[in-house]
Amino acid sequence: MIRKGLTVCFIINLFIGGCLAQDSPQTKYAQLINEDSAKKHLMVIASDEFEGRETGKKGAEKAADYISKEFKNIGLKAPLNHSYFQAVPLATNKFLVKDFQVGNAHLISGQDFLIINSRKKNSVKSDEIIFIGYGISDKNYDDLKDIDITDKVVLLLNSDEPVNNKGQSIITGSSNKSAWSTSRNKRLNHVLAKKPKMVLAVSPDVDTLLNKIRQTKRDERVLLKEDILQQQAPEEKQSIVAYITIKTADLILKSSGNTYYGIKKKINTTGKPINLKINTSFKADYGTETLDVKAQNILGYLEGTDLKNELLIITAHYDHIGINPDGQINNGADDDGSGVTGVLEIANAFAKAKQEGHGPRRSILFMTVTGEEKGLLGSDYYTRYPVFPLDSTIANLNIDMIGRIDPPHFSTPEYVYLVGSDKLSSELHLLSERVNQTYTKLRLDYKYNDPDDPEKIYYRSDHYNFAKHNIPVIFYFNGVHEDYHNIGDTVDKIDFRLLTKRAQLVFYTAWDLANREKRPLVDSNKK
Repeated sequence: MIRKGLTVCFIINLFIGGCLAQDSPQTKYAQLINEDSAKKHLMVIASDEFEGRETGKKGAEKAADYISKEFKNIGLKAPLNHSYFQAVPLATNKFLVKDFQVGNAHLISGQDFLIINSRKKNSVKSDEIIFIGYGISDKNYDDLKDIDITDKVVLLLNSDEPVNNKGQSIITGSSNKSAWSTSRNKRLNHVLAKKPKMVLAVSPDVDTLLNKIRQTKRDERVLLKEDILQQQAPEEKQSIVAYITIKTADLILKSSGNTYYGIKKKINTTGKPINLKINTSFKADYGTETLDVKAQNILGYLEGTDLKNELLIITAHYDHIGINPDGQINNGADDDGSGVTGVLEIANAFAKAKQEGHGPRRSILFMTVTGEEKGLLGSDYYTRYPVFPLDSTIANLNIDMIGRIDPPHFSTPEYVYLVGSDKLSSELHLLSERVNQTYTKLRLDYKYNDPDDPEKIYYRSDHYNFAKHNIPVIFYFNGVHEDYHNIGDTVDKIDFRLLTKRAQLVFYTAWDLANREKRPLVDSNKK
């Protein structure tokens, strides 16, 4: 009897809940979040025109302009002195070689030579270059005997060691090479200890290294500018090493009548060091500069009614990873074009509701942030310099990838991963569960909410910067798929039915949060 009675009550409650869901105003406005309008947004956001939306690049600026115009069209207010843009001062430390000259020849960094260094600006000038052979000092062979290279520019053979006509090492007297060859940095460290002004280190490996670098995308390390300025260490006095190609070495040796292979052969033939003063001018101007990176968060504000001084923030990041070295565009349709699309759809639904007299009690800030792929930078900046007080912010709902299906869910696609809902507020977690059961009925997967999650997903999107300030959060995520951070993350692979259904879940949750009597209680600490 008890079991039967409970079952009947459960069915009645479901029926009543279903009726309420169908009749509630939020259901009407949730239907504005639809596949057609979502596709229109995403076709623009993830288009080739936006070039992968890398932070600080032209494509990201175009995306920011598009989002701000959509916020304006929707009817959201510009909360920053009539602007939708919150400038985010980012910067990068970039090592630049402005000049590298041998005689009258101006050489090209990354083609003729490579300097690996992070020091501040410096200039080197000399009227001569000292050739010091292999730079080896050994009882059987000594390139540096009676030579002072302090504050000199020196040319060093940075591989191999002298061998006789039988191929035997002059140092070991056998076919086995000495530590001067087998130890990676022995000779270079030995030469640097003599405090030259600059070492020009030549080896056949330099061409190979430069080719690899040209084929590899090197991400600039972008940070908040204030953090870069704080991290800059005092400049240390040290010698600089320029790794040069054989072609560059031949250019230097030319005036002495030698070549790289020719002078090596002379040393091997005689078994004796060769030192030369090469009368050629040398000049280098190089160093690390802090360069500003243009970036901004885009903020659209919808004012509430009787509880307008409290704020709900809904976020997604609009940046992605840009263009590959070979010119292929990473469009980022799912990551996080889908999230930005979700924010625009949800914003439109709330704005329409307000126009028709069903505006939220609390205010809502719709914010697309920059620099997530560079280290959650846009959300970090907002929480350091909030436009609205953080203590009035009741929650953050963050959307990062909601347009695809990950491999574990191919057979059960009606799902979404939820991360963080119970980390700070058990009340928010229960609210989220209830809303889903009432309206969207997705399978809520908490795999990445596990404190022992090896991927540490909880710490890897913008909600975390709000959680650090004890603001309850929910992170909506479809999981990692085969096109994550790849050129295959394109619009044609987006499941727009799932995207809109997941966005509707965020909308319903936001509606409840914006209109309930009390803000969600912060009563747990599961971080």
